[in-house]
Amino acid sequence: MRCFAIIFFLLFMGGCDLFQTRDAQAPDQPRSNNQIAVTPDLLIQNLINSLKDVNLQDYLACFSDTSFSGKSYLFYPSSGAASLYPSFSSPWDKKNESAYFTNLISRIPSGLQVTLVISNSNSSQQGDSIIYSASYTLNVPFTDSSIPSLYAGDLKFSMVRDSRLVWSIYLWQDIKSTQFPSWSELKGRLY
Repeated sequence: MRCFAIIFFLLFMGGCDLFQTRDAQAPDQPRSNNQIAVTPDLLIQNLINSLKDVNLQDYLACFSDTSFSGKSYLFYPSSGAASLYPSFSSPWDKKNESAYFTNLISRIPSGLQVTLVISNSNSSQQGDSIIYSASYTLNVPFTDSSIPSLYAGDLKFSMVRDSRLVWSIYLWQDIKSTQFPSWSELKGRLY
């Protein structure tokens, strides 16, 4: 009788797929190509990847955290954008970056990427900071045709290595240098 119970149990268990593998669950977190920014070049690559992956946490990780660096992050918009958008009337910090990037994410169709191309980069050491300057082209795949997709200009980052030996941007200055709207204009529009 005991042998019959064991055989019945094994047949029952075999029929309910208890030992079958299941499909993997979709990830809750967005894709991330973020690396620990132990060099300024990795920091710039993280910024590019955070836009490509449309990943808020990775984007914000590019900016200084006062608890590790002692420096507050600030963004200085291009002069034209500063006069156009009231959101630039007070200092623009990480909270503003978060609100802007969250709105950016909500306007990009799923599966599409923001493309940031950096060119003509130059950097110099100044005390505990590195001053990094470059030209940029930012392509945002909006479906709303009333919002421009292409932004271009020059940027200047002040970067610092914090107590964790991780580089971050604590000052970002945007400079309009082409006929295309600047990144500041995108931030002002989407804030």
